[in-house]
Amino acid sequence: MTQARYHLVALFTVLVWGLTFVSTKVLLLDFTPLQILCIRFVIGFLALCVLRPHSLKLYEWRHEWLFMAAGATGIAGYYLLENVALVFTTATATGVIVAISPLFTALIAAARGDRSGLSVRFFLGFVVAIGGLVLVGASTGAQDSLSAFGDLSFFGDLLALLAALVWAIYSVLVKRLADLGYETIASTKRTFLWGLAFIAPATVLFGGNLPALPEALSLENMGNLLFLGLVASAACFVTWGVAVRRLGAVVSTTYIYLVPAITAAASIALIGEPLSVPIVIGLCLTIVGLLLSQGTAASTSAS
Repeated sequence: MTQARYHLVALFTVLVWGLTFVSTKVLLLDFTPLQILCIRFVIGFLALCVLRPHSLKLYEWRHEWLFMAAGATGIAGYYLLENVALVFTTATATGVIVAISPLFTALIAAARGDRSGLSVRFFLGFVVAIGGLVLVGASTGAQDSLSAFGDLSFFGDLLALLAALVWAIYSVLVKRLADLGYETIASTKRTFLWGLAFIAPATVLFGGNLPALPEALSLENMGNLLFLGLVASAACFVTWGVAVRRLGAVVSTTYIYLVPAITAAASIALIGEPLSVPIVIGLCLTIVGLLLSQGTAASTSAS
């Protein structure tokens, strides 16, 4: 597979992930965030077990800590933050804010010794992107704040921002596991297992009551759960692992800037979310900022 094809793999992955915000938003009508998270990764884990039924043999026992950390961040932490954020804010706002992840990835890479992505252009892009995020948050805050949180209208946006940071950490961990020589599908399966080890107890304790069967088993719900489990989880976590292995964590995460546009278009077309002028301007500023700050990333391959 040529280098260009790996860029297409990353592009396919974020195209699918751009739709997950909408699917999750639909499912939140009948399921709690923890229930959605647990069900989708159980489906994904079972699919990966079919593809790789054998157990992954570790080269060193201490590598288990890397798989545990990957499961805690990329599976449990990121998706719990994202799903809860969708309770408080729109799918469009969540998609825009999570798209700041490439900036965090570049900062983590710099902290680990690779400063190739840091420059005046990088920080200028960061400021522009943050300006876009503030504009999006301000335009959605009035309709997203809940009485339980008073006037804290940016609560969902803050959760989405934390999710972006957690995803950056996960991407760096995926690159580290790839550098150690672990096969992508088997490695992803082990990461899913650790993620479920964190998610399942939380779901039992705090997941809430299951919805009534007619609602839970509706064609719409089943279709969205299968999409999230088989395509967005099992398939796309593998393709993301392939992209990160070949392109590096920073280069791969630059594709995430496309997620807001995909999410916004899908939200309008599928669930009728409003797209006001301030949101459009904020979305454009965020994309411009991310492109500006990551303009040199394509020529590097950060660890």
